[in-house]
Amino acid sequence: MMRSSRRAALLALALAAAWAAPATAQDSYPSRPIKLVMPFGPGSASDTIARIVADKLGQQLGQRVLVENKAGAGGNVGTDAVAKSDPDGYTLVFVAPGPFVINRTLDQLPYDPEKDFEFISPVARLVNVLVVNPAKIPVANVQEFIAFVKARPNQIGYASVGRGSSQHLAGAYFDIAAGTKMVHVPYRSGSQIAVDLVSGDVPASFQLIPNVVAQIGAGQVKALAVTTKTRSRSLPDVPTMLEAGVPDYESYAWFGLAAPKGTPAAIISRLEREVAAAVADPKVQARPIEIGTEPESSSAAEFKRFVSAEVVKWREIITKAGIKSE
Repeated sequence: MMRSSRRAALLALALAAAWAAPATAQDSYPSRPIKLVMPFGPGSASDTIARIVADKLGQQLGQRVLVENKAGAGGNVGTDAVAKSDPDGYTLVFVAPGPFVINRTLDQLPYDPEKDFEFISPVARLVNVLVVNPAKIPVANVQEFIAFVKARPNQIGYASVGRGSSQHLAGAYFDIAAGTKMVHVPYRSGSQIAVDLVSGDVPASFQLIPNVVAQIGAGQVKALAVTTKTRSRSLPDVPTMLEAGVPDYESYAWFGLAAPKGTPAAIISRLEREVAAAVADPKVQARPIEIGTEPESSSAAEFKRFVSAEVVKWREIITKAGIKSE
């Protein structure tokens, strides 16, 4: 009996230790640097935002958060690499509309954006602004722009950085909402678009604010409206599309953080709280606002619902606009 009781006691202790080990590991999280995979190249607005957030998170967590650029296939390569990483909280991905929403309709993905990740929180939205070359399109507001384009169907080009970009889709969505017919003109870089907007080689664009804020300030291009339902703090005098008379229209790039599916809930909750604190910090907010970005955060559950709703919304718009995969 004594031996049996001792064996039972030892078994109970072993089981208790096994159950306690994961909790202890999670309680000590993070015990080493965290990798944040940026699925695009360096130097972009999204890369800047990722590094601002990563730096602040590292300070709060007491471990460095290292941004690793892993570009390719419109963001699919880096995103897929994180989907297949260990779900231990030490590999995260910078979430963007391309690899999580748009590419799901346009491409065959090696991962499922909604099923293969644990969403943490959004970190920012990057606002599009409808800008025109004032010499080529001499209009004062959006309604005049609509009339100008309707009088010239399939003649007015709008520039973007490529198929499926927020700039491309903002224009395609505008055609649907306003009943216009514009021509999409894809470019390789936003910097070249800015140059051609100023010269008039391309007359219009639904550009990201950071790409044209200098040209707007210099009066080289005219900002007609931002594509969000609230005004941008970077361009407070520019009306929204709703204010400009285009109802039920909203289009913008957004970014956040996610982890591989199966990452412990305690780690996701910790990161969710830390992201909210980081994004709310006035020093962190200052730089994104300066470059035309609106910082934001939400709960993990809210972020997941938002991404799912975006998949439905943009699938419908892409289908209506007749945008095809390459």
